[in-house]
Amino acid sequence: MTPRINIQRLINNIRPVITEHHLIRLGSEQDGGYLIPDVLDQIGVCYSPGVDVNSSFEIDLLQKYSIGSHLADFSVDSPPKNFLPISFTKKFIGCNINNDTITLEKWLEETGNHSNDDLLLQMDIEGGEYESIIATGGQLLSRFKIIAIEIHNVESWGHPVFFKIVKVFFDKLLHDHYVIHNHPNNCCGLADLGGVIVPRVFELTLIRKDVATPCGYQRIFPNALDRPNILNAPDLHLPRNWYD
Repeated sequence: MTPRINIQRLINNIRPVITEHHLIRLGSEQDGGYLIPDVLDQIGVCYSPGVDVNSSFEIDLLQKYSIGSHLADFSVDSPPKNFLPISFTKKFIGCNINNDTITLEKWLEETGNHSNDDLLLQMDIEGGEYESIIATGGQLLSRFKIIAIEIHNVESWGHPVFFKIVKVFFDKLLHDHYVIHNHPNNCCGLADLGGVIVPRVFELTLIRKDVATPCGYQRIFPNALDRPNILNAPDLHLPRNWYD
C-alpha cells in the first residue's frame, strides 16, 4: 500500500488556488460541462481528445467565443452530428504512434498547431490521461493556457507502482500550471486509501502560470457553478482533506 502520507502530500500539491480570474461554466449542465478561467480572449483553438455524444463544451466555445476545436477518438467514426470541428482524428491519444493511437505532440503537428501558445486542452480519455501527459514534452504542455482534464482510477493510487506513475503525471502538469478547480465526478463514488478519502474520478482545471497569480487557496466547495455529472445519482462533494 502506498504510504498514507505520500498520498496526502500529493493531494496537498494539487489543492486549487485562487487567482485574479473568475471561473465560468462551459458545456452541459451535467456531464460534459467544465469550469474554466475567464481568459478565453487569450485562446485561439481547443484540443479535445475523447469525443462526447453532444460536444456541448466545444459547441459553447464555438458559439459564444468563436473558438474552434480539434477532436480525436478511435472509438467513434465521426464527430457528433450537431457539431462541426476544425478536424476529427480517428485515433486515441496515448504514448505511442500506431494505427489507432497518436501522441499529443504528433496530433498537434499534424493539425498545424505545433508552435502556438494560445491553446486549450480538454481531455477526458478514461484513464489514458496518465500515459498521454507523461509522454508529452514539457515545452508542448506549456503551450496550453488552460487544461481541463478528468482524472480516473484514483482508487489505484494506493498501489505503490501506479502511484509512481501518478506522481510523474502531476509533476508534468504542475511544472507550468496551477490547479484552480477540482470537481468530483459522482459516477463512481469515493474510495478509502488507508484512511485517505478520495473521489474515484475527478475533474481538474489548470491555468498556465504566466497568466495567473495565486492569492491563496480555494476553500469553498462545491463552486456555485458545479453540477452533478449524473443527475439521477447522489451528488459527490470534494472531501475536506483535499482543500482544508
